[in-house]
Amino acid sequence: MRTFKLTLAYDGTDYAGWQRQHKAATIQAAVEAALRPIEGRPVTVHGAGRTDAGVHALGQVASVRLAHPLAPPALVRALNARLPPDVRALHAEQVADRFHARFDARGKVYRYRLAAGPVANPLDRRYVWHLPQPVDPAAMQAAGALLRGRHDFAAFQTAAGERGPGSTERTIAALRVVAEPGPAWSAAAGERCGGVIDVEVEGDGFLRHMVRTIVGTLVEVGRARRSVTDVAAVLASGRRARAGPTAPARGLFLVRVDYS
Repeated sequence: MRTFKLTLAYDGTDYAGWQRQHKAATIQAAVEAALRPIEGRPVTVHGAGRTDAGVHALGQVASVRLAHPLAPPALVRALNARLPPDVRALHAEQVADRFHARFDARGKVYRYRLAAGPVANPLDRRYVWHLPQPVDPAAMQAAGALLRGRHDFAAFQTAAGERGPGSTERTIAALRVVAEPGPAWSAAAGERCGGVIDVEVEGDGFLRHMVRTIVGTLVEVGRARRSVTDVAAVLASGRRARAGPTAPARGLFLVRVDYS
């Protein structure tokens, strides 16, 4: 038996998240189904993070133990021949048997994409939160800076009835708000489609819906519906009701998982 580290990308639109569920399409189930005929038996794949329904990934990491003697490049080809087209294996490598994609992860990077402009580009509809009103990326960046460091992020997690046990303290190492022009191929649509604002958050771990709630709160700052300094008060309160809305899942991407 050998342990493999898999790097995966997927469009999460049509999936109920990463984690295997009864009578629902999930990414974990799709990868396990693709591996079963390769290995000749059922296998369990462990993901680095349980992305929610509708959330995408550019660099999800998973671990799996296989007896098949396939070399890593051949494993990637075999997986992609059996995976649905909205899930791709990008890379595979053999690692130490003790490696576990979830428990060995030291940090993650998430990116949230906002489309600011009167009209949403239809080709972006599955991957952005459209904001028809203007927002101020500089104000969002200033508010986001108040969240850097180690804090109790209880105010930015999921609703109280759905919370899991354990500490709500996390460390945000970096939070960047970057405004970008639209892609070159959309130039013909003119200025009404506007550009894209990326909110990228790097941390040692995230509570359920934490990034999406941070984004929803920063958008309220960008719309001048709350002040920059109010974000610090929300953080200190520990109360979910004080924070902004949970941003839609479709704009969120797991970009990278770090192991050192």
